[in-house]
Amino acid sequence: RGLYGGGGGGETSSCSSSSAAALRPAKRQASGADLEARRGAVRAWGNQPLAEADPDVHALMERERERQVRGIELIASENFVCRAVLDALGSHLTNKYSEGHPGARYYGGNQHIDAIERLCHERACTAFGLDPACWGVNVQPYSCTSANLAVYTGLLLPNDRIMGLEPPSGGHVSHGYYTPSGKKVSGASIFFESLSYKVNPQTGYIDYDKLEDRAMDFHPKILICGGSSYPREWDFARMRLIADKCGAVLMCDMAHISGLVAAKECRSPFDYCDVVTSTTHKNLRGPRGGIIFFRKGKNMRKRGGSFSQGDENDYDFEDKINFAVFPSLQGGPHNNHIAALAITLKQVATPEYKAYIQQVKKNAQALASALLRRKCRLVTGGTDNHLVLWDLRTFGLTGKNFEKVCELCHISINKTPIYGDNGSISPGGVRI
Repeated sequence: RGLYGGGGGGETSSCSSSSAAALRPAKRQASGADLEARRGAVRAWGNQPLAEADPDVHALMERERERQVRGIELIASENFVCRAVLDALGSHLTNKYSEGHPGARYYGGNQHIDAIERLCHERACTAFGLDPACWGVNVQPYSCTSANLAVYTGLLLPNDRIMGLEPPSGGHVSHGYYTPSGKKVSGASIFFESLSYKVNPQTGYIDYDKLEDRAMDFHPKILICGGSSYPREWDFARMRLIADKCGAVLMCDMAHISGLVAAKECRSPFDYCDVVTSTTHKNLRGPRGGIIFFRKGKNMRKRGGSFSQGDENDYDFEDKINFAVFPSLQGGPHNNHIAALAITLKQVATPEYKAYIQQVKKNAQALASALLRRKCRLVTGGTDNHLVLWDLRTFGLTGKNFEKVCELCHISINKTPIYGDNGSISPGGVRI
């Protein structure tokens, strides 16, 4: 209104002068030209490709693309996504705010976002062969660490007890861990009391008998299986028996084996666990993020202790976990990520993906065999999944130095602690 003059049919103010009236059309013309110039500038800024808008960032991104293409990428938690996933991640879905859950948002205009998220739910159940009447899913977590913390927040009270595999044995810090000096290194150990179990130092395998003894002494509310550097199958059936015996909810963090689970190339945690979490970007080949599956409906399993505060015959995970994700821990979901995950899960349900995972396992086994022929020491003596854990201490090397040498040769791996070494200062192995 100020740019284009007054509106309506009111009388001219007595303060008006003939000279001011004579200047008004020129001012309007100048204002109109200025407005168009500003509109043009905004259009030019909005339509600039990255190379023009920010040459510095573009140059760095191109260097990283070249590094990925020219080098050999052997980091177990990384992968290459397809073009369709990249298209979704760089799409207009980034623009939309959608705090809440499908059908219950804090903002309007989310009808298409709701449809995308519901489709992602459906495809998640299909990819893992789950009955939607028995399993619910939340696809909003920003990472698996966020997903794990949401499970604890939803199902526990502060200072309740959790129990998972310790990081030096191949576990993850988001399962609760204290350093030897007592430092709490994750939210899981800051807000909850944790006691870790370990692998057998001679074999590298999880000692389920000792695990059971520790669980019966500690009585965790949540017993966690899954790890980030464990090359062997998990005995989910035994974990279920232990959880029932000590009255715990059984949770699996399958971040590193979710692709193998979907392809039915390893044991499935869904046959035994109450809650299952995962990343979406490792061998699933999807965008970076997390996902939570939880049982719902009737609980027909008899357990040693009751976890539910209400009807013991019904699982009560759904509302608690969804509320923990939002609004307790996160803000609005990343809709571009959820669309990219839906694309990923469609691919995961195909025969081509199963063939891919089968080849991944063959590649890992071929690498393990080649290293063993060269007298290298592998933790557990081999692998059942997609990774090998190489103990370099027999060569007098550290994981840090070996990682750096490989990087100079354009090979990307990552250092990792080996049970029994001083992993916090000088990890004794690498994960490939």
